[in-house]
Amino acid sequence: MCGIVGYVGSQQAAPLLLEGLARLEHRGYDSAGVGVVGPSGLRVAKRAGRVRDLSEGLPKRFAGKLGIGHTRWATHGPANDVNAHPHTEAGGLAGSVAVVHNGIVDNAAALRQRLTDAGVELVSDTDTEVFAHLIARSTADTLEGKVVEAVGSVEGTYGLAVVHADFPDRIVVARNGSPLIVGVGEKEMFVASDLAAIVRHTTTVAHLEDGELATVTAGGFTTFRQDLSRSATTATKVDVDPSAYEHGLEDGESRMYAEMLEQPAAVERALRGRLDDRFGTAHLGGLNLDARELRAIRRVKMLGCGSAYYVGQMGAALVEELARIPADAEAASEFRYRDPVIEPDTLYVAVSQSGETIDTLLAVEEIRRKGGRVIGLVNVVGSAIARACDGGIYLHAGPEIAVASTKALTNMYVAFALLALQLGRVRDLSIADGKRLVNALQELPAKLEQVLKLEDEIAEIAADLAQCDSMFFVGRVRGYPVAREGAQKLKEISYRHAEAYQTSELKHGPLALISPEVPTVAIVPDDELTERNVAALHEIAARGGPLVVVTHDGVDLGALDVRRIDVPRLERELDPILLTIPLQLLAFHAAESLGLDIDKPRNLAKSVTVE
Repeated sequence: MCGIVGYVGSQQAAPLLLEGLARLEHRGYDSAGVGVVGPSGLRVAKRAGRVRDLSEGLPKRFAGKLGIGHTRWATHGPANDVNAHPHTEAGGLAGSVAVVHNGIVDNAAALRQRLTDAGVELVSDTDTEVFAHLIARSTADTLEGKVVEAVGSVEGTYGLAVVHADFPDRIVVARNGSPLIVGVGEKEMFVASDLAAIVRHTTTVAHLEDGELATVTAGGFTTFRQDLSRSATTATKVDVDPSAYEHGLEDGESRMYAEMLEQPAAVERALRGRLDDRFGTAHLGGLNLDARELRAIRRVKMLGCGSAYYVGQMGAALVEELARIPADAEAASEFRYRDPVIEPDTLYVAVSQSGETIDTLLAVEEIRRKGGRVIGLVNVVGSAIARACDGGIYLHAGPEIAVASTKALTNMYVAFALLALQLGRVRDLSIADGKRLVNALQELPAKLEQVLKLEDEIAEIAADLAQCDSMFFVGRVRGYPVAREGAQKLKEISYRHAEAYQTSELKHGPLALISPEVPTVAIVPDDELTERNVAALHEIAARGGPLVVVTHDGVDLGALDVRRIDVPRLERELDPILLTIPLQLLAFHAAESLGLDIDKPRNLAKSVTVE
């Protein structure tokens, strides 16, 4: 959600800002803008639409070697030119102060009223505009003082970058609950909300902490607190290959499609060096837990949002099955609001691709505040959740750009399998079962390749499903979170209504909606519940409901008229991830058949950094 980029140095800022904004498009946005400070003072250009629209409409001689840019995902007010960032105190494309902001100002209404009462004319619907006016009206002598005074009046979350025509050598940034980094270059400096925006120019970055601000000039940066006292944040080099952020796609190729095809290689990276053939276990040094501490765990709780929540359900089932420890998953967005009881012998697992999901980060902070132990499953080194946790498992999926998660979700499942295996082997999981699972995990990349080869037949099914306005996804036990993830993917990128239910719950209400116009995608693995699942398929067929069945080759579905997708067999514990891949392909090809922009689904963002 939303993206910030800033530059100060010897180069012209505007091209670098536009490049950075283009690299943040995956976060989701509906308008974009840039502001530069140059010989003629502050100039701003912004508009609703894509970054390319902004670039094509940028005024000539938009000169300046210091500037900030923003991609906005609408919260307060619709997507239009006026509500786009940056915002100025002059209410237009000129002025002295320009502000870009990620987050939400909770007391915006009160601040807007206060400013209006003081004679200020507000022109936008946004909460961000109040920052520009508060900073412009401050009597502090320095830009740092003006920003500190402004954020002191604000309640809520912010990643904030400010430039001022009277201070043309610096950008002042502030963070509270929304990610912000400072990038260190050679006699030039960058700011960004995401490493992707600046990775082509530097991988040496400083991560601001909540409540921290920074002054950024061409010669370096200093960090400080709201009382203006210096803080000790320093920059470190991030171990990442900048080329991994290059799209490298053919014209018209979807990023989601490329990332689906990367899954076998991504799983190989996630497993590398973590499997122990000799003892049939996994080694996860990043947990920072020894065998004695692992044995002391009495419960495991997974916390995530969206797809991370559903894969958390899959992970909870794995932990219970292999380690025989009670485990469950919960939506991180609801967790802290129910005042949860934090148990000292529970291991909490925060799951987030970006490591910046605000709901999950707040859940981590609630756990830590109450003395709990929490580890993170994240894909971004140095992210907020990674830094806030006691330990974790890095996913090694590589940069994931498409909004709909594929390879990161698969690697989350693999990480849960490794965690469950390690927990199981310090308890009662036999070495024979441990070795069986180690072998299965080693085979997993090849099995994923086999599933991906089913694409053509899945595409044909998907094109037919895309013509339906509504459908069900059903599954039992291991299959239920798979069904939930399948429904989510279809909704995200094809905009078709889909609901997921436990197959066993169909008779308790949803069966009333089954008709020839409402197809069902059923998850039917070859396991202890196959017969019951097949019986439910007969109930759907008896009411005229079309059926697509994702199952294993050889499963007898009787005389049912169904369209089936057979995935290869592995060990039962790993069934969920192999059953999930066809649903990714199904959603992708449904959206493709409808001619939709798959990588930028409407109303959605890759990294959700506001509640």
